[in-house]
Amino acid sequence: METRKIQQVGGGTYTVSLPKEWATAADIEPGAVVALHSHIDGTLVVQTGVEAADSEPLTLSVADADPDSLERALRAAYTAGIDSIELEAPDGVSEVTRRHIERVTRELTGVTVTESGGDTIQVRSLLDVEEVSMTQSVRQLQFAALSAHQAATTHLTAPTPEAPGSRDSQTDRIAAMVDHYFQRGLDSLSVMDALGLTRPALFDRWVTARELARVADRADRIGAVAGRLDAPVDRDIATDIDDLADRSRDLVRSAVAVVLDGHARATADGTELATARRCLEARDELCADIDAFDRRLFETDGADYRLTHAVAALRGTAEAAGTVAEVGLQSLLCERRSSDAMALGRPS
Repeated sequence: METRKIQQVGGGTYTVSLPKEWATAADIEPGAVVALHSHIDGTLVVQTGVEAADSEPLTLSVADADPDSLERALRAAYTAGIDSIELEAPDGVSEVTRRHIERVTRELTGVTVTESGGDTIQVRSLLDVEEVSMTQSVRQLQFAALSAHQAATTHLTAPTPEAPGSRDSQTDRIAAMVDHYFQRGLDSLSVMDALGLTRPALFDRWVTARELARVADRADRIGAVAGRLDAPVDRDIATDIDDLADRSRDLVRSAVAVVLDGHARATADGTELATARRCLEARDELCADIDAFDRRLFETDGADYRLTHAVAALRGTAEAAGTVAEVGLQSLLCERRSSDAMALGRPS
């Protein structure tokens, strides 16, 4: 680390010199233009080059591409944070391919076909980053994932004539949008500022969203088990499953609250740290109870062996909640360290 003293020029402007070795390594010469960023976490950044307002679109060839490959490419580009894609087909884009592209874009938040010619299609993300709330998106994802989880569990323990559908498209849409803006935030300091989050906070929300997507996946597994059973689940077994499922969902809610609300409610007495630790203790207790139930289920005469897959999905839900709580705990500890360092008047 290098240190420099701030100088004042002309009674107004402040200047600081760059180490010559740094300037040489970054190809900075007298007269070069650099971008200056003041991030919300207090970081001041000097960046070589200036971010372009509109980057060139990523060009992909769709010649001979089957629908599945085309869809994977579009979704991968969106997840990678790419805002503009130009799809080319030298022999012309077929109507079937065009309709397929339009269907995929409708399933991605803020994405639409902006230009369509005989041999090219341009797909762009038009959602203004300043309109995106990563925190609210994670809350919506939590609601969608836990709603699907509860519906699947209810169908397993108290079958209804109409089974819940597979994973809600809203869950996939929100999770993909979080991936998209997480990657854009990593690539662009201006996007990070527009999101209104520090880098650690953005990472915490991304991890939380990934784990909530896994909760939705566990809901699909539970629903699949319910659809394969030949007879209703025994009442006592169903009661135990409902209890474990309720506890797993409550644990997810508590863990997500640690990440999203912990900093706002953090107090000097460590209340939120204690809440995070309790979540991890509850995770361990719940996993132990699920394992014990799984063993009882194995030893129960007449119990459908396929129920063990549903039990494994409940354990996966508890583990996802635990991962979120661990992220929240780590973040709170880092914040505590920074606060203590500032109180002592030294950099963190």
